[in-house]
Amino acid sequence: MPPRACSIANALRVVGERWSLLALREIFFGVRRFDQIAANTGASRDILATRLRGLVEAGLLEKQQYNDHPPRHEYVLTDAGRALHTVLLTLMSWADNHITEGDPPTVWRHSCGQVLTPRTVCTSCGDEVHTTDMTLIRADGLPGVST
Repeated sequence: MPPRACSIANALRVVGERWSLLALREIFFGVRRFDQIAANTGASRDILATRLRGLVEAGLLEKQQYNDHPPRHEYVLTDAGRALHTVLLTLMSWADNHITEGDPPTVWRHSCGQVLTPRTVCTSCGDEVHTTDMTLIRADGLPGVST
């Protein structure tokens, strides 16, 4: 029997590896050059090159040349890559609350002037979403759920 069709599994095929997420983190921070990304993530150069190539092929990053001689490139987020900001912020918040000891190592300020605390809200009503507020209406292959 094939595994259940799942958008989470589809996303993990693209960004579900440590070095991919850490590379994206650096690029969100404004670090775009390979050497800096490698230094800040601790990834080996060959693994990082493979992960960055995969993110470019998946359409999350674009490689832009910034020097002709020798040819040098930097990595820039595409619209699809920028759309991952909520995922990274939520993952960071989860780790700050459940994994990281002490003060969070990274803190963002929102344009309102306050420290950013990411939350998932319903786009229809604006209320914060909790697991008790949701009803599953479709999950392909899950018995007992209409499809």
